[in-house]
Amino acid sequence: MSETGERPGRCSNAGLRRATRRLGQLYDDAIAPSGLRATQFGLLVQVRELGTPSMGELAEAMVMDLSALGHTLKPLARDGLVTLAVDARDRRQRRVQLTEAGRARLRAAAAHWREAQLRFEAVFGREKAAQLRALVDEIASPGFGEAFGRTGD
Repeated sequence: MSETGERPGRCSNAGLRRATRRLGQLYDDAIAPSGLRATQFGLLVQVRELGTPSMGELAEAMVMDLSALGHTLKPLARDGLVTLAVDARDRRQRRVQLTEAGRARLRAAAAHWREAQLRFEAVFGREKAAQLRALVDEIASPGFGEAFGRTGD
């Protein structure tokens, strides 16, 4: 027990990490036939939505630090699913772009992802799933980090 009477096992961070690991495993299994992992799928979706984001923009959108983003992008670039190019206006920055092969892989994975989403909602409940997405979006927001006291990266 802590001084507040809370058991350390009730930590919000630890609980969320356990849940995201479990859900990540389930989604990894579901989209495995596409050759992508759930984290890679999410990253490709974010690149598609942002167009040709800078590494910084993509890291911010994914709530990742630049080194973790670079590590995650490496196999996607190696496999020709994304390109990393120097920004024409600011040569200090690199931009990420989805290739045609990346778009095709994303389309192939999307069917598996949709099936995983439907299974998740069937098991967890549609309303609870919507509530969960809203809650985690709130936690992932920059405003939450600022309110929590995070001062920067």
